[in-house]
Amino acid sequence: MDLGGSTTIVHGPTGAGKTNLLEAIHFGLTGKSCRSANDRDLIRFDQRSAHAVVTSTGGDGSTHTFESHLETGQAKLLKVDGVPATPQSPGDAHRPHVCVFMPDRLELVKGPAKVRRERFDMFVSVLWPARRATRQSYVRALAQRNALLGRVRAGAASGDSQGGWNHELARHGVELMKDRGAAVEALVPHFTARAAELGLEGEVVLSYRPRSRASIVEELEAEFAESFAADVERGYTGHGPHRDDYRFEVGGRDARRFASQGQQRLVLLALILAERDSLQEAHGRAPLLLLDDVLSELDPERRTRLLETLGASGQAVITTAEPESAWSFGMPLSTVRVEAGVAS
Repeated sequence: MDLGGSTTIVHGPTGAGKTNLLEAIHFGLTGKSCRSANDRDLIRFDQRSAHAVVTSTGGDGSTHTFESHLETGQAKLLKVDGVPATPQSPGDAHRPHVCVFMPDRLELVKGPAKVRRERFDMFVSVLWPARRATRQSYVRALAQRNALLGRVRAGAASGDSQGGWNHELARHGVELMKDRGAAVEALVPHFTARAAELGLEGEVVLSYRPRSRASIVEELEAEFAESFAADVERGYTGHGPHRDDYRFEVGGRDARRFASQGQQRLVLLALILAERDSLQEAHGRAPLLLLDDVLSELDPERRTRLLETLGASGQAVITTAEPESAWSFGMPLSTVRVEAGVAS
């Protein structure tokens, strides 16, 4: 199937396979599901494999093909232009970025801090691929310090060696906090503008809330040393960037606690559009937007605002069981009908 150059509406009955189509596009481009952390879920019932092929035309007119293949009991296989690849291989320079909205992703706004940390850390790694290693290094150092805490607690080691791991954790932790702060700084102007376009009333704020106030390695290292005895007691590191959070506010109030679900949905949409803007600004190409059932809980005015915004900002695919909610605005839209797992 061919997607339109702007917005494509994927419509059909409930359970027809519309979300599966979005997942197939995402799998073809990234080698991952946008719905599940378990690759096995990508394979159709009673089958042994899943295969997706996506062809993309870049702004320079060059065409590239991305393939993802998954087979029970075998390693996942990715190809770029027919050549075996990994997500970090040279061919990845041509791989389109993808931004996804799904209803369950409202957890990003109203769920626990861990969900937000993972999402923003992923955004950092896409915005600045070279910085992906910072979080990985921090996680490894955290695991080593926690292992030391366990040994000290069990009486199998003393705390004399804590200084090395406190320093290592602090060194990567300060860099991780800087990356997170820079990512939010890059997002905020776009986030504020997109929230206004979508009709969110009142001041809309996105902020980074680090657990530590340290700005240099020595300060964070001192905090780890100060908390060492308490960490031994609890058996893990209870302070540091791995406990950071992010905050969304609407009208001066915490969106997690006080915004309606409709407002939370608009906050999430504004964030996804802001991520897309930031990635386009950094890499010179707009990510593909995959929006699942995004129109159902928006009032007519905000549906119009969203469709107008999308129409002026690159390629997007929207699923809906009620296509008239998009067609009624008289905007030029490509359409695909899905029924019983077949697109036409």
